[in-house]
Amino acid sequence: MTQTLDPPTTASPQARTDAWLASFEEALRACDVRRAAGHFATESWWRDLVSFTWNITTVEGPAGVADLLGETLERVDPSGFATEEPPDEADGVITAWFTFETGVGRGRGLVRLVEEEGETKAWTFLTTLFELTGHEEPRGTHRPMGAQHGADKHRTTWLEKQQEEAASLGSTTQPEVLVIGGGQGGIALGARLRQLGVPSLVIDKHARPGDQWRSRYKSLCLHDPVWYDHLPYLKFPDNWPVFAPKDKVGDWLEFYTRVMEVPYWSSTVATSASWSEETQEWTVEVEREGQALTLRPKQLVLATGMSGKPLTPVLPGQDVFRGDQHHSSAHPGPDAYAGKRCVVVGSNNSAFDICGALWENDADVTMVQRSSTHIVKSDSLMDLGLGDLYSERALAAGVTTEKADLIFASLPYRILHTFQIPAYEAMAERDKDFYERLEASGFQHDWGDDGSGLFMKYLRRGSGYYIDVGAAELVADGEVKLAHGQVDHLTEDAVVLADGTELPADLVVYATGYGSMNGWAADLISQEVADRVGKVWGLGSDTTKDPGPWEGEQRNMWKPTQQEALWFHGGNLHQSRHYSLYLALQLKARSVGIDTPVYGRQEVHHLS
Repeated sequence: MTQTLDPPTTASPQARTDAWLASFEEALRACDVRRAAGHFATESWWRDLVSFTWNITTVEGPAGVADLLGETLERVDPSGFATEEPPDEADGVITAWFTFETGVGRGRGLVRLVEEEGETKAWTFLTTLFELTGHEEPRGTHRPMGAQHGADKHRTTWLEKQQEEAASLGSTTQPEVLVIGGGQGGIALGARLRQLGVPSLVIDKHARPGDQWRSRYKSLCLHDPVWYDHLPYLKFPDNWPVFAPKDKVGDWLEFYTRVMEVPYWSSTVATSASWSEETQEWTVEVEREGQALTLRPKQLVLATGMSGKPLTPVLPGQDVFRGDQHHSSAHPGPDAYAGKRCVVVGSNNSAFDICGALWENDADVTMVQRSSTHIVKSDSLMDLGLGDLYSERALAAGVTTEKADLIFASLPYRILHTFQIPAYEAMAERDKDFYERLEASGFQHDWGDDGSGLFMKYLRRGSGYYIDVGAAELVADGEVKLAHGQVDHLTEDAVVLADGTELPADLVVYATGYGSMNGWAADLISQEVADRVGKVWGLGSDTTKDPGPWEGEQRNMWKPTQQEALWFHGGNLHQSRHYSLYLALQLKARSVGIDTPVYGRQEVHHLS
């Protein structure tokens, strides 16, 4: 039976929270799984980031809690549950930050408590591991001295140590972890691993860190605001622009890589990888500045990005088309196309950005919309969608980036759309005139399958949306022409749609998106391994382009996969920052020999 707590009508939020935590911990210490599960409401969710499960997973209801605890409780040895600050109460829900410890580390969490049948029960429960005991990061009171005081004839300077480490890496010293992909995801993870003392190496095909951004079309900038986009440890300065241009982002990534001492090989391409069950290590063949090398890491991370593997359609007539044609990822910008007839196939972020830049450069621009797209105004998204968590307003209210990350993480994906829908309904009302003009232009607009808007589309499918920073107005006003349908073929000087419509063209840009991240595993390792891992990204929501069954978490991201020692890391800057911690802790634990039995390892339902 669940222990009866203080009557909710008379006890303070602090007293109710303290009583719930004490009773829950008492049940855990007694290894009374049934009693502990009884602390959760009939409809409830426990999301764990590594601390109990060595996984990123969510369970539902008392039955799910009982299953999780039944598999993990004895080895986790949780204790010390205590509030970190006074709880808040609103609309019958108590929200409380708490800390706790496990047998191997320290955790932080967020619980939302409700009243059910006269008792205080958990509605949502987030637990996260932020530190391994005995393996703390050298931060704050643990920071390194730096200077070596005293006299030493054999002194080695910081620079000499750096040079020795760089010279030995990949030859006499093998990285414990190899991260393939040196964009924001790989760099953030590399910084985490560096601080945790995990011998690691980040490799990237580009000549310099940040070239992933510098090489894109010149109008590209971040569509998410600066407060959402910090990297670990080192935040953007407070005079950084709200929406950073691509080259400024590239320079920051290069600066960050150097300052955070991320072991990083530029101009390096991984050509093949294979896993040995016998030696429990990978053999990865790479070419570094044209020189062939073999690396033998224990763990392999593909940080090649959601937007890393271009999907370029193969169409009849591409070989006879006399103009320029390329995928949006290879688009150089508008400079060469003033006065030219430009057809952009697609209607998502890159398509709009490229159309806008071409129009600004006096090109004749036509967008080909193949399916409906969700558009949200940037100002409205910043205010109504992100403002309470990531903004100057949020900071003034005491919501730091770290707090915001955990607040967002504490909302289970199963119910996240219910929090998103009201925000997007408010955006629709605020920008009603714009949406009426957009509809009048013939643009096919949607709000997601259930009206939950941009972020759920991003989490479910990673496509189908545009954060409008101006280019959608060009479509609404008819400045950028609009065509609908699938491309059937190309002629020497035109794009021909399935209904026979001919669009004269000197340039064709295929803004047709990117493939699943497990395509990189197929290319680098084998199709067999890619199939063993299955689809990467998506929630299993059974909405458009996100087939069921329900997964509860992002497929295969930042957590163990069905291929031993193979990991996927990436997403936007927010996800790269936040989830790099939990991936780094999993890798550190394996590096130092901590037992890491995985609860709830994801099953594979979709191959790609």
